[in-house]
Amino acid sequence: MAAIGTSPARQVALDVPGIAKETGAAFLVVAVLSLGLVGFETVDVPGGIEINYRFLDVLLAGLIFAAGRLSWCLERDHHPLAGAGVSLPLAVFLTPTAFGETLGGLFGSPGLGSTLVSLQPFDSSIIVGVAALIHWVLGLRGLWAYRHAIEDLSAEEREARLDRFSAGVQTVARYVGPVLIALALIFPFLPLADRRMLDIAILVTTYIMLGWGLNIVVGLAGLLDLGYVAFYAVGAYSYALLATTYDLSFWVCLPFAGLMAAVAGVILGFPVLRLRGDYLAIVTLGFGEMIRVILLNWYEFTKGPDGISGIPRPSFFGIAEFRRSVPDGLTFHELFGIEFSPIHRIIFLFYLILALALVVNFFTMRIRKLPVGRAWEALREDEIACRSLGINPRNTKLTAFGIGAMFGGFAGSFFATRQGFISPESFTFIESAVILAIVVLGGFGSQLGVVVAAIILIGLPEFFRELQQYRMLAFGAAMVLIMLWRPSGLLAHREPTIRLGAGDGGGGGPPGGGGRGR
Repeated sequence: MAAIGTSPARQVALDVPGIAKETGAAFLVVAVLSLGLVGFETVDVPGGIEINYRFLDVLLAGLIFAAGRLSWCLERDHHPLAGAGVSLPLAVFLTPTAFGETLGGLFGSPGLGSTLVSLQPFDSSIIVGVAALIHWVLGLRGLWAYRHAIEDLSAEEREARLDRFSAGVQTVARYVGPVLIALALIFPFLPLADRRMLDIAILVTTYIMLGWGLNIVVGLAGLLDLGYVAFYAVGAYSYALLATTYDLSFWVCLPFAGLMAAVAGVILGFPVLRLRGDYLAIVTLGFGEMIRVILLNWYEFTKGPDGISGIPRPSFFGIAEFRRSVPDGLTFHELFGIEFSPIHRIIFLFYLILALALVVNFFTMRIRKLPVGRAWEALREDEIACRSLGINPRNTKLTAFGIGAMFGGFAGSFFATRQGFISPESFTFIESAVILAIVVLGGFGSQLGVVVAAIILIGLPEFFRELQQYRMLAFGAAMVLIMLWRPSGLLAHREPTIRLGAGDGGGGGPPGGGGRGR
């Protein structure tokens, strides 16, 4: 006789002790982690601060997560209907409490809204909404599995299916990409594009550019770099110092900033030529911290912790300034005969970083088809085989470090001119971690994956400022989940740059033949 809630395709006895053990362990882990993060809250009071204890929130967080774990265990052990029975009631309860104020306004009953809000297990509607969404996903997934009797897949089969999905997405992206670029071009003129939306778009595009630059080093050459923020800082300080000291424009300083960052990349490359894996990561991490400490302590040159202020804004290609009036020059609104608006400069910055990012993408897509790009990928797969084929690993690594660092320098110079102020606090290790996480989450070597990951990791948190205190917790959880579910990244699939031995009949060429690339 089938166990209750078992899928019609399988009849498996319920492992109650094992599921109870996993659920209890999940509750304890979440409770312990939540105790330090949300269990204590400091509140400003007259004469000082006091601590607000939120142990009930810790308990509820553990229970909600344990319920999700229980649902997942039941579905995993072929009891999807029972798993849906755990998650769906909880999701039905949490959803109206998360949107209590909205529902109260919709039905014209403020009392109803207040009642629903009072039933929230947490003080944050967004957190309650996220918990409800997770349980909706688990519950609906259980119903789908019960209805369609989903078969078991091995790890290899699941990875192959995900790889085929990634391949399909990237095939579609070849046709959708131009449409998305066109939408990006008209984005500043859409009704929803206010100052906040433009600032978020600029921030996300900046990290996309940084991710594409690091993707050359990590994704193509296979060199784990934890100090990429150093090149970002070198580019920013190069532009800031040249512009403030010698009164040079952004367009003159931009190539110099990239050149200085490339030189820093080559300097980093020389001492680490024979290092691989974790050892390389440790050295690059140290290099990034060295740059930050130098910027912090060399006060006569970098102004130390005070930072550099008054960094000039970019002009309209050296023709006009984005100001209301210029004593001996031309302004942007006068050049085009339009009314002055501060948003003009923001729109120009958006187009500027978009153009820089697209140039980086175009360059990367082209160079990966050249001999040096194929050498990077060969080095990533097997350095010993590269040596046997006559590839010079030293020069290959140096070109990867130098070109990747150059793009980081370009992004740093844009960051400096956009902010108007920079300091060493803007270039901490966490920036390197975020950029590397974008590459890892998107998929090594995947340009499209970097875009998706940057939107997820950079764009979404900007829309949920209320979750700021939980940002790093969510960030770490996302990394753990992606490493468990898809270690190679969301869109890691990529067609070979060159296919060898492809003859007219599709068969392989003769042994030792060079074949031809497609």
